[in-house]
Amino acid sequence: MPFSSPTRQPRTFRGKVVSDKMDKTIVVQVDRTILHPKYGKRYIRSQRFQVHDDQNAHHIGDLVEFVECRPLSRHKRWRVLRQVAPIA
Repeated sequence: MPFSSPTRQPRTFRGKVVSDKMDKTIVVQVDRTILHPKYGKRYIRSQRFQVHDDQNAHHIGDLVEFVECRPLSRHKRWRVLRQVAPIA
């Protein structure tokens, strides 16, 4: 019987587009609110992802949802799932 690994759900994130200057690539910033373990203060941690945008349809300020995929280039391992809402 061959070894079979359980399939897992790809990770999905939601963030704001902060750069659209590259061709077919956008940079999305995801902000998370974290509670400090000792002092209890809330603070924001930001993380940026390079996301594949095949149609060049998303621009700075858009709120997008993106999902994990196979490696597309050196830094891109994500692709746009859908646009949630434009931020005015």
